[in-house]
Amino acid sequence: MKKKYGVFDIIGPIMIGPSSSHTAGAAKLAKIARGIAGEEPVEVKFYLHGSFSKTYKGHGTDRALVAGILGMDPADENLKESLKLAKMKGMNVSFEPKDLGDVHPNTVRVSMKLKDGKEVSVTGSSIGGGAVEISQIDGEDIQFSGNYPTLLISQRDVPGVVANISKLLYENGINIAYMSLFRSQKGRDAMMIFELDQNIDRDILEKLTEVDCVEHVRFVPLTSDVINYPVI
Repeated sequence: MKKKYGVFDIIGPIMIGPSSSHTAGAAKLAKIARGIAGEEPVEVKFYLHGSFSKTYKGHGTDRALVAGILGMDPADENLKESLKLAKMKGMNVSFEPKDLGDVHPNTVRVSMKLKDGKEVSVTGSSIGGGAVEISQIDGEDIQFSGNYPTLLISQRDVPGVVANISKLLYENGINIAYMSLFRSQKGRDAMMIFELDQNIDRDILEKLTEVDCVEHVRFVPLTSDVINYPVI
């Protein structure tokens, strides 16, 4: 049986080259990491695994990662100048090869320090064709693609929380494309991930924080003009 291919299996993403995995995917990963942090960091350390660690300068992965942190899309013409732009902003950026374990060869851990001194860590992989997968936030195992506006809710793992959040989203006309729950142990802290069909307003995020047993809320939008959603 012949495999059927769609147009996006043949045509890669719109991007600044040379590589969909090492530049487009890297920029997307870092932009998602910034979205998770909720603001532009003042210091960033990129821990590069596998092929990322070996070719990051030659393939422009370093510039792509910094471009993403600055909020650029993979097709942004300023991507090639990202290191210079970060320096002009006073952002301290560094790169370090590191074995991150049994993960995809194109994996990076983005360790960010914010203005208030808080640190946020995001690990993700560029899995080909500009597609990415986020696998950890602050050391906690999770999984989402970044292909949708994504709601990340930390909660206490008790009955009724998922239903109450889903009801609130429904009442505000927000459609859920995918939903998953990650927890380390029954009855302890857990994280819900909602991949949505549209961005959501900040007032809805405020309402979500008022749901019983919700600890805090992050929202990662798709469009760069609304990239700074603070962690609530």
